[in-house]
Amino acid sequence: MELAYYSDYAVRLVNTEEPARNKDSLTSVDAVRELFGANGQAARRATDADVTRFRSVRARLRAVFEAADGGDETLAVDLLNSLLLEFPVSPQISGHDFRDADGKPDWHMHLADHPSNATAGYTAIAAMGLAFHLTSYGVDRLGLCESAPCRNAYLDTSTNRSRRYCSDRCATRANVAAYRARKRLETERTAETGRGAETGRSAETAQPTTPRTER
Repeated sequence: MELAYYSDYAVRLVNTEEPARNKDSLTSVDAVRELFGANGQAARRATDADVTRFRSVRARLRAVFEAADGGDETLAVDLLNSLLLEFPVSPQISGHDFRDADGKPDWHMHLADHPSNATAGYTAIAAMGLAFHLTSYGVDRLGLCESAPCRNAYLDTSTNRSRRYCSDRCATRANVAAYRARKRLETERTAETGRGAETGRSAETAQPTTPRTER
């Protein structure tokens, strides 16, 4: 399993909150456990105390995306490094459940669960995955959705670095909004042109004529 896979941990956590919409789905220990996905063993370690801890980590991870989205590469790296130092990973070589054509283990790097608590384990994995993505593809591959008021985090894996939205839904909504804005502008310009032409004709009609002098 590639380490880049773990970068999704960071995205999932950051997107549990939509600040502009005043929405927050990270409100219970069950919500925390859902973030672990198929990693049930790690999820079972979560307690009510992890809700507050996860929210704190979420704010720090969002700050990384905000710095990257704003073009401040150094700040993004510094913020991510602070998480890596505070929540170190435990890498292991693993081959479980993966076999090649000859039936031999398909050895790959795996990030082991952190023994202390659910937050530490999740953060270590999320930070390392994000760091791997950043160093492999570039800081500009970390973004925030441009479809206001969404601002969800995303990882750009497009070939031409063209991604601007977190989902197809947001991309469609933004395109529709842009289309409507263009049509509104065209209508306003047409109306202004019509009013200008009408004003010109009125001015010609109202133009006083010079009286002819009889001799």
